[in-house]
Amino acid sequence: MSFRDHPARFDKAFLAGLFGRPATDLQDFAFTPVGTGQVGDSYRVSLDWAASESGSENKSENGAPPPASLVAKCPAADTVSRDTARNMHLYEIETQFYTHFGDSCGARVPHVFLSDYDAASGDGLLLFEDMAPAVQIAQMDGCSMPQLEAVLDEAARLHKSHWNDVRLVEHMFLTYGHQEERRAFIGGLMPAVYPEWRARYEGRLDKDILDMGAALVARFADYIAPRDGPMVLTHGDMRLDNMLFSDADGRTILLDWQTAAAGPPMGDIAYCISTSLAQADARAALEKQLVGAYHAKLGDSVGAYDFDAAWADYRRASFAGFIMAVISAMIVERTERGDEMFAVMAERSGWQALHLDALALI
Repeated sequence: MSFRDHPARFDKAFLAGLFGRPATDLQDFAFTPVGTGQVGDSYRVSLDWAASESGSENKSENGAPPPASLVAKCPAADTVSRDTARNMHLYEIETQFYTHFGDSCGARVPHVFLSDYDAASGDGLLLFEDMAPAVQIAQMDGCSMPQLEAVLDEAARLHKSHWNDVRLVEHMFLTYGHQEERRAFIGGLMPAVYPEWRARYEGRLDKDILDMGAALVARFADYIAPRDGPMVLTHGDMRLDNMLFSDADGRTILLDWQTAAAGPPMGDIAYCISTSLAQADARAALEKQLVGAYHAKLGDSVGAYDFDAAWADYRRASFAGFIMAVISAMIVERTERGDEMFAVMAERSGWQALHLDALALI
């Protein structure tokens, strides 16, 4: 059977079987696109279950009724984006994250019904619970301070769950298999694409940000060199487009684990704060307070990693959003929305790095 890379390849036996039901229990299903992913396509799959002979609702194997819908996250239809995801192992990373850490990462994530990876093609499929009515906040709009604080609380739960856990490196997918290969790839790509990226955004971004990017590229080998510090389970792309907000319990739901890794924690925090707040002055005025609150929530797990060390790492990591904006813009399908999203990301993170004088720490 060929790999199921799209809901059009699903059938009633496959979907009903996820919940221990025969195909005859599922009368029909339909799917519609959801989300704004760049290297993955997501669909809401509506499930029309037949009533049982007694008139009561069908039950799945665990005794609960099967869901009325689920979300399918599939490989991108666009060939450029799909090849990028395959080459960077993004589908492998995300499916393996849910398989190995979905229940133990500390953060709130969707329950997964199926996590399937096809090593031959490099494609992956996820079928997980539909989190509606939780909503996404558009990254370009930014979020409120209470919403950002809720995200950082989830980040603390995530990082604390495997703080300095040496067993993380046993999972090859968390290190792209080979850390040196990953550093070499990123180290070569950033200088190669930056001139074209700069030309694309000339006039859209402030010259000070573009010049800062050029200075970063000139020191990029030093920037990505291995450094001492805590190692945790990181998200790697902790921005508003990759999370949902729920009124039910106030917790944020983290999605899109394609860049999960074993690495230093402050990249997630600097990236999240810079990309989530629309106003640079608000971010500059409050970020030390936000980092302090995050650090306090880590509790005793941090050992000797005090706030001063965390703040220095945060300042140095403030390039994270800028780097992601540059690289992603040049290796995925180009769209009008994508161009503006990456411009906003680079702009917010660029001002953050400039305000924090991050170049002085390289």
